[in-house]
Amino acid sequence: METLVAAHRTLPFNTWVRVYDLDNGKTVDVRIIDRGPFVDGRIIDLSHAAAQTIEMIGPGLANVRLEILAAPQPVVTGRFAVQVGSFRDRDNAERTRLEMEPYGESRIVLEKGFWRVLVGRESTEDGANALAAKIRKNSPEKNNAFVVRIDSEAT
Repeated sequence: METLVAAHRTLPFNTWVRVYDLDNGKTVDVRIIDRGPFVDGRIIDLSHAAAQTIEMIGPGLANVRLEILAAPQPVVTGRFAVQVGSFRDRDNAERTRLEMEPYGESRIVLEKGFWRVLVGRESTEDGANALAAKIRKNSPEKNNAFVVRIDSEAT
């Protein structure tokens, strides 16, 4: 929380990113160490220290642009999935997982107190985006499905 780090849905862990606050012109360099944000329309979650650096603490949200400064070595294939839901109740997550089986491998992952339902294990982000589009088209109730990187999972 007090170091210059951030969460991003798909960038590889240990990627260095410069975050430009488009409203005040301030920048901060952060290292990606976590997954998120899991809120539609948001692209990065900054640590408290990083948010302070660009004076984002008061507003809490900012219009930003990201620039990748340094990326780690490429990872092996099979590292993207589509998140179709996040639940406090495991039974609700299991029902959703079963509904998603026609789209490929579906599983439940417990993370930070929530049961996340993930579908697929795609080798490219484009492949996962195609799967997410298919899920959103064929299952309108899952119109918030989005792509996540799953580096930290065992393959």
